[in-house]
Amino acid sequence: MPSKTKLLPRQKIKYRIRKRIIGTPDVPRLAIFRSLSNVYAQLIDDINGKTICSVSSVAKDVKTELAPKTSKTDKSKIIGKKIAEKAVGLNIKKVVFDRNGYLYHGRVKAIADAAREAGLEF
Repeated sequence: MPSKTKLLPRQKIKYRIRKRIIGTPDVPRLAIFRSLSNVYAQLIDDINGKTICSVSSVAKDVKTELAPKTSKTDKSKIIGKKIAEKAVGLNIKKVVFDRNGYLYHGRVKAIADAAREAGLEF
């Protein structure tokens, strides 16, 4: 369990970001969560309180593409590409990026760059 001192700064940053970012049905919020070994991304409509679609590195369809020794950054690139493909399939071109309190580098940046390359705009 993370200590309070490590969790608290990220929570404050997360709340500060979420005050300004709102996902709508036309322009949903692309929220990212990264655990120690996995990555999760979802498109959220905050107005109706619904998740439009989601992708994770533990999902069966994604796990088949991952080699056993795939790096975390490579997993993130695949997740970014998959979420963009799903969004484009649902006629969603624009999203609002929610980095969820994480710094914009490494895995978070890899997801964002891969999603942009696959056709999402943000």
